[in-house]
Amino acid sequence: MNNIPKVDRQREHQANERTFLAWLRTSIALIGFGFAIARFGLFLRQLNTAITRQDSPVNPLFNSENLGVVLVIFGIIAIALAAWRYNQVFWQIERGDYRPNRLPVWIMTGVVIVLGFLSIPLLWLRNHVPTRLYSPTQPQSRNLR
Repeated sequence: MNNIPKVDRQREHQANERTFLAWLRTSIALIGFGFAIARFGLFLRQLNTAITRQDSPVNPLFNSENLGVVLVIFGIIAIALAAWRYNQVFWQIERGDYRPNRLPVWIMTGVVIVLGFLSIPLLWLRNHVPTRLYSPTQPQSRNLR
């Protein structure tokens, strides 16, 4: 194959595997965060509805469920890109012509920053629970007796 010593090639392959596993963990974290954000947003909306007895308005485009789905999709894409990059580096090591590529790192960084900024308005623009909360001790016209 090439004239790189076997021990050096082994170390390079092990480093490539560690890098792939780091990207895999990052992808799993993105998928987990996406799932948690989507479900927690749904939980908060249901809690607000249960407390106030009114449906809370939801932006059809910009809400926690959509942000969660985008994170899950990005996590899946990151896994695919990590596997592709792992295979690419594997063959570069075997041929002895490895060239580092920082583009995937910058893409991942940019997308995570954008998704992070998109989550800020979800925190700031949350519908506040009205000051008069439902209480079982207060008579309500909707209560059945």
